[in-house]
Amino acid sequence: MKPIVPTQLETERLILRQFKEEDWIDLHAYYSDEAATKYTVGKAFTEGETWRAMAGMIGHWQIRGFGPYAVEEKNSGKVLGTVGFWYPNDWPSPEIKWGLAPAFQGKGFASEAARAVQAAGKQFLPDISLISLIHQGNLASIRLAQALGATFEKEMEFKGSIGHVYRHP
Repeated sequence: MKPIVPTQLETERLILRQFKEEDWIDLHAYYSDEAATKYTVGKAFTEGETWRAMAGMIGHWQIRGFGPYAVEEKNSGKVLGTVGFWYPNDWPSPEIKWGLAPAFQGKGFASEAARAVQAAGKQFLPDISLISLIHQGNLASIRLAQALGATFEKEMEFKGSIGHVYRHP
């Protein structure tokens, strides 16, 4: 499917782009960290699992015409993690997702990237009301959703735990 949103976005410090095969190495800093993935995938990934997760994000673009971006820091060229659009077949609604390696958390990168994704969503997906589905214990992600202007909509059971649905403006 042809992309329906830009395949690359740029902010002051970041380039959000589609993944390339070699990105799994940097991305593994996120997916291999048990604390970073506690509320998202629920465990630390092996290298093979990280590669397959990245391949799934690439495939998401092919199926949906939008998907998660590799978040590349302009200064270093490192991939910090992923931020972007996400709507697997078992998800309640299209969402904006984020996940950065621990070394890059708390520096405003996720907020900067998610704001760019929000703007792209408003422009290119105006008929889709985006959410972020966040595990109830993930206080950092809840704070980020609120900082982005997303409002709490409901609590729901999702994949064996309680998730909070935040609706983006």
